[in-house]
Amino acid sequence: MSEPLRTSRRRWIAAWAVTGAVGLVVTAVLNASSAPAPRPEEPVRAVCAERIAGMEKQLAKARREGGGGVLTFSRVKGGTEDDCDEELRDHFGGGR
Repeated sequence: MSEPLRTSRRRWIAAWAVTGAVGLVVTAVLNASSAPAPRPEEPVRAVCAERIAGMEKQLAKARREGGGGVLTFSRVKGGTEDDCDEELRDHFGGGR
């Protein structure tokens, strides 16, 4: 009489093991496929290009005078205007 119970336990353990293995495989596949796509290159707007050119001039002047760099701040009030943040980070390397 205990034999059918033992077989039933083995089936439950095997079912749980298969379910766990399938879950791990599915998780790995989903994690691999959900990698963020690279951001497409967008042209730099004219306003941002002017700001970057001005900063490049200041940086070149600072290097000629023996300085190490230029510190710049955003003039955006309350986040209503675009301050070319992404373009600046792309151009100057984002602190890397």
